[in-house]
Amino acid sequence: MDKVHIALVGRTNTGKSSLINCLLDQERAIVSNVAGTTTDPVRKSYEIPGTASVVFIDTPGIDDTGELGKLRVEKTFDALRQADAAILVISGNRFGEPEERLLEECKTWELPFLVLHNKSDESLPTAELQEQIRTSCGSPLLPFSTVQGDRQTLLEAVIRLIGKREHRSLLGGLLRPGQFVMLVTPIDSEAPTGRMILPQVQMLRDILDNRCTAIVLQPEEIPAFFASSPLRPHLVVTDSQAFGKVAPQIPDDIPLTSFSIVFAHHKGNFENYLAGTRHIDRLRDGDRILMLESCSHHTSCEDIGRHKIPALLKKYTGKQLDFDFISALSPIRRPFTDYALVIQCGGCMVTSRQLCNRLKPAVDAGVPVSNYGMTLAWLQGIFPRATAPFTCPPNLPA
Repeated sequence: MDKVHIALVGRTNTGKSSLINCLLDQERAIVSNVAGTTTDPVRKSYEIPGTASVVFIDTPGIDDTGELGKLRVEKTFDALRQADAAILVISGNRFGEPEERLLEECKTWELPFLVLHNKSDESLPTAELQEQIRTSCGSPLLPFSTVQGDRQTLLEAVIRLIGKREHRSLLGGLLRPGQFVMLVTPIDSEAPTGRMILPQVQMLRDILDNRCTAIVLQPEEIPAFFASSPLRPHLVVTDSQAFGKVAPQIPDDIPLTSFSIVFAHHKGNFENYLAGTRHIDRLRDGDRILMLESCSHHTSCEDIGRHKIPALLKKYTGKQLDFDFISALSPIRRPFTDYALVIQCGGCMVTSRQLCNRLKPAVDAGVPVSNYGMTLAWLQGIFPRATAPFTCPPNLPA
């Protein structure tokens, strides 16, 4: 489900774009001898059979200069913080302060990395450089040439870097083959015309992968289903904003949760969310709350993050609260310590590492963090029930 993001970083003109083309076996990235050809991070998707779906990120050079150059360097560091692994590309036996900055960033964010000496057909890496890399990085330097090198050798190095990624099921710990899962999917102005939203699609696929049967309906159809069908769901997953309508219609002995809470458990930070959500009852007048949306979309009066949750929080707490809204992976300008609470969306559009790295500064600073689904469950008074499938999971037979 999560693609593995691999950032290629280094100075200008070390051949990062040429390496991308070599890995893809296609001329996808623009290649030029002019330094600074790559001005923004460029993402290229690729499937490594038997290993993982990956996204290679071609980044601007870390030594770019001028006012625009500074902005490009910032983009490179942003891409590195959103990656799952990194390839540090050097050439001409140059290894100094720029490379050390990049490696320090990798270590800070606990990124596995590979140091690759490109253009080795022009100048082979010296023994001194190889020893320096081995000493400082704990791993050997990989000599390579996009002109003379073997693409398979490069792919094998990437595979060793990321390892084989096992697929993690969204619901696997809650189901056994043959069971039924009810998905409650409201169709409102926020639903895309003619299709389902990504979390619903991913949940359907996961149910099929678990050899289970999905029952998909809207909140208004629940009473008719229970009145006319002998089938009994083993789990109900609803859109979080429909908790108020759905919960009273689902028998108490049927586990109930939401798409957003499932993704919160899948993507990480679940324990932090459990603790942070309780902070809602301690909010005070004037507190500032950060709403993090991990995608960009058109907003309306029914938007869950920009309108519904803020309105419900003000009503529930009776406090005057201020809100900041950040979409996609845009920079967060204020210090996290300015916020009394951070509320993250389900994160279906970002990887687990991107989401965890996004929240890491808040968690490290002791700022409470919550999730859209958990916040709505708390405000509806069903937080224990909505989180119980993951805090008190059923004992499934082998």
